[in-house]
Amino acid sequence: MATPTPYALLQVGPARDTLGIVSDVAGIVIAAAVLLLAILTGLLFLRISKMLREVQLGVRQNLGPVSDRARSISDNVEFISQALRTDVEQLSGSVTALTERLHLASDRMEERIEEFNVLMEVVQGEAEEIFLDTASTVRGVREGARAISSLGPRAREEKEQEEEEEPAGVGTEEGNALDGEQG
Repeated sequence: MATPTPYALLQVGPARDTLGIVSDVAGIVIAAAVLLLAILTGLLFLRISKMLREVQLGVRQNLGPVSDRARSISDNVEFISQALRTDVEQLSGSVTALTERLHLASDRMEERIEEFNVLMEVVQGEAEEIFLDTASTVRGVREGARAISSLGPRAREEKEQEEEEEPAGVGTEEGNALDGEQG
């Protein structure tokens, strides 16, 4: 076996024309341009990232007190709303208790008014009865006083005789009224 010579290993391809060479050079230039563009893009991203970090740091520094203040305000609002909620619950409980007491007082008042009306009916009945008893007693006293005031049976008879002897209407109010009409 014979060993091949080093020149035999080298094979030379066919000669290239100018268009092929320009095409190869253009491919290399495009690849270099893409590589350069990738490097520039990477650098641009690093620079943008650095700017964003600076902006973020500035925002934290500037908005930190604002966000702390907003947090403080939200805590205050929460405290106030809780206090209002508690006050409203207490007020609602008070109104409910007051309403129940008013209903109870109203019921008691109605009962007392009914009892008072019954009492007034009894008082009125008693007053009417006392009035009638008093009126009949006064009448009886008058009649008794008249009977006692007359001098006796003889004086009564004389008086009745005098009344019979006088003509009708003379010396009485009816007689005086008749005289006024005639004259």
